[in-house]
Amino acid sequence: MRYADSHKAGSRSRILKAAAQQLRARGLHKVSVADVMSDAGLTHGAFYAHFGSKDALVAGAVPEMFGDAGDRAGGIAELSVHAGEDLRAALRTFLESYLSASHRDRPDRGCPLPTLAADISRADARIRDNFIVGLNRMTGRIADALSRLPRTYPDTDARILVAQIVGAVSLARALGPGAPSDAILRDCLDASIERLGL
Repeated sequence: MRYADSHKAGSRSRILKAAAQQLRARGLHKVSVADVMSDAGLTHGAFYAHFGSKDALVAGAVPEMFGDAGDRAGGIAELSVHAGEDLRAALRTFLESYLSASHRDRPDRGCPLPTLAADISRADARIRDNFIVGLNRMTGRIADALSRLPRTYPDTDARILVAQIVGAVSLARALGPGAPSDAILRDCLDASIERLGL
């Protein structure tokens, strides 16, 4: 039986959402095609009607990760609508959310950068390229916000900030909940706010 293109597109979208969820929760190398298809409500056999390989699936899911939880992470998408003191407050709110225990403890709902960063250098080129697009989009949004504070070197400040907060969340997740992990998040938050004059 041949399905309509809209049905195929809907199925593909469900598969990508399921894969993005698994990537956030499990990481790059623990994603299972069978589990993704089950989560999408489809049979394993339907996979090859949509993707030629697991790498193709992951390459398609990475933009989904950035577009979904990545944009929601700490309200980064909201930074473009603020100015002046409201912008400073929005940046503080973003940092407080990003460097929170809840973001550390729920990688399945958070920014994909800390989840994927350690493994991306060994990934297929298409996966790396999509990761870089997401990283550049996040860094660009922060640089745009910092340029309106104004900051002398907003692009540099944004790159430093992204590296700092992604690294802090990665280390905090590695340690797991507890005082040492909480201290990493808190100290990074305090240093970021002080450095940027927020």
